[in-house]
Amino acid sequence: MKAIKEIGDGILVDIEVSPNASKFEISGYNIWRERIEIRIKAVPQKGKANKEIIKEFSKLTKNDVKIISGLKSHQKTLKISKISIDEFLRYCDINK
Repeated sequence: MKAIKEIGDGILVDIEVSPNASKFEISGYNIWRERIEIRIKAVPQKGKANKEIIKEFSKLTKNDVKIISGLKSHQKTLKISKISIDEFLRYCDINK
């Protein structure tokens, strides 16, 4: 899966965001865009969507999460500290 890359102190995760959903969920992996697809409740206004993404991934992985690119885009890259790819995949159940 090319959406997740291991770095020195954690991982980078490429995501594709669909806002205005009924709930937060990781809906799968887009093989053409090579991104993990997520759905969020928030609308992309005044940073609400980015806050929800950080909050939900922090809660899911129990680690520090930052958006390092794509702050104003549907395609984003997250940096999740102190976690391996295998741990992330277990938490997120992406193997759909």
